[in-house]
Amino acid sequence: MKTKKTILIAPLCWGLGHATRCIPIINALLARDFEVIVASDGEALALLKKEFTQLTFEILPSYGISYSEDRKKFKSHLVKQGPQIMRAIKEEQKITAQLVTKYMLNGIISDNRYGVRHPDVPSVVITHQLRVLSGSTTWLSAIMQKKMLQKFNAIWVPDFKDKPNLSGALGHVNSTSKNVNYLGPISRFKNIEAESKYDLLVLLSGPEPQREILEQKLFKLLENSTKRILFVRGVVGQINNENQIGAITLIDFMTSAQLELAINQSKIIICRSGYTSLMDLAALQKKAFLIPTPGQYEQEYLAEYLQEKKMLPFAKQEEFTLEALDKIELYKGLPKIESEPDYENLFRLF
Repeated sequence: MKTKKTILIAPLCWGLGHATRCIPIINALLARDFEVIVASDGEALALLKKEFTQLTFEILPSYGISYSEDRKKFKSHLVKQGPQIMRAIKEEQKITAQLVTKYMLNGIISDNRYGVRHPDVPSVVITHQLRVLSGSTTWLSAIMQKKMLQKFNAIWVPDFKDKPNLSGALGHVNSTSKNVNYLGPISRFKNIEAESKYDLLVLLSGPEPQREILEQKLFKLLENSTKRILFVRGVVGQINNENQIGAITLIDFMTSAQLELAINQSKIIICRSGYTSLMDLAALQKKAFLIPTPGQYEQEYLAEYLQEKKMLPFAKQEEFTLEALDKIELYKGLPKIESEPDYENLFRLF
């Protein structure tokens, strides 16, 4: 007879952010004696396998999301991938039903995987987007998002409910349903005392080809610098390459413990304006310069929103220069995370 309740947690593989923000939730489940099954694909799955070697893992279908090199074609390129994404969601539903039986699941936590839910099992979706921005079609994407979210028993928004907050209009809508819970920002990292080791940390992630395009641009700008630079490429593979090129330490990937220390040891950060990166910066109270992924409405909105609120500066990828980093000192940084989510109350659903 099963003595522990079993929870399936399934982050989307769209960059590494969805997987990394599930790490504190997995740790909270394990600390409360739940059995955890992890399901994902690609680099997200590879990352969590490195973080939790003791857990059981299942493979979900890939959404196969990629970005256009041309920012003007971002939306049309993504729309063309719509059919394959919908096929993946339908396949997720079939696999989830099988996992419910296989592991006798007591609960499901999906991070932006809308097919990972089951009518007979309490199902939660984690998202910071109650409203999805898509330019001129935001009205339509917002309706579609609301329809998908309503299929879950609970919606967990990792942000402050009130101002100041990190997600702005994305995570805050007027007609919020009763099953929405604001967790406060969550992060796998903690602010620790550490001696300064790096003048600059470049932290990359996200779908190709834009990750590599930014990598090449930044490396070219920094290769002759005399500053102490740690350059984390955000590529998870079987082999973790590390090289010293002049003043730059170039590494493919870091575990949570390694990256936590490295960020604490760094004076300033350059990164995308992905939402998980923002939560990590808030947790560590680090100032940063943001470079949103070209054409990605969510990241562009977040960067503009935080600059408008005088929290963090940003520049478009094609316009970024090293001189822009001087702006960082003019900004106050992100609001401090005072406490962790009320996991005891949240997990009562299961």
